[in-house]
Amino acid sequence: MSPETKSPSGFPAHQIKDWVFDLDNTIYPAKSNLFVRVAVRITEFVAQHFAVPHDEAKLIQKDLFQRYGTTMRGLMVEQDLAPEDYLHFVHDIDVSDLPFEAELDAMLTALPGRKHIFTNGTVPHAENILNAYGIRHHFEHIFDIVGADFVPKPEQQAFDKFIQATAIDPGGAVMIEDMARNLEPAHHLGMRTVWLASDYEWAQRGADEDYVHFVAEDLKSFLSALAIPA
Repeated sequence: MSPETKSPSGFPAHQIKDWVFDLDNTIYPAKSNLFVRVAVRITEFVAQHFAVPHDEAKLIQKDLFQRYGTTMRGLMVEQDLAPEDYLHFVHDIDVSDLPFEAELDAMLTALPGRKHIFTNGTVPHAENILNAYGIRHHFEHIFDIVGADFVPKPEQQAFDKFIQATAIDPGGAVMIEDMARNLEPAHHLGMRTVWLASDYEWAQRGADEDYVHFVAEDLKSFLSALAIPA
């Protein structure tokens, strides 16, 4: 598809029964740097685990992330890590400064159908952010890495478990993500896909592929472009 055909202005919102949202760098924009708080905690965990300086820990973190989809998955495979302590540590961030998101709340209210969160994070992490923004009530399901048996997107197993848990019909669903490669399984399952453009190289991988159907700057710009009957 050309960039013009991927414009969200042509998105068939009236055909969607299930809206599937990633959490980090999707519900909130990447430019907010909120995920940096998690990334700092990941680096700290890796530094402590390997007893190395932070600069070296960042290199290990990046390598594991690129090869396994998440740093945690890499640590599980290569270090036999028990994931629960990792997840608690890295998601222990302060979100008390996050404002109520009145505009996003109104946009989500206008969407027809069910809304779901599908995250490589955890339910408590998702609820912390959604509650801070005042939008938790919109989401029927929060499906997390624990529910996926610690297998992250874009692995097919994670998608299969998500569909089983939510009972969605992929043909009537859309997946909205900041990591383009995570949209490939959604496309093959029959979902529409929306990539929220990112400046991060690791999030851009796959952005030019046909499995990215629509592209938007961020979630609010995507939702504001939709033609939804009042």
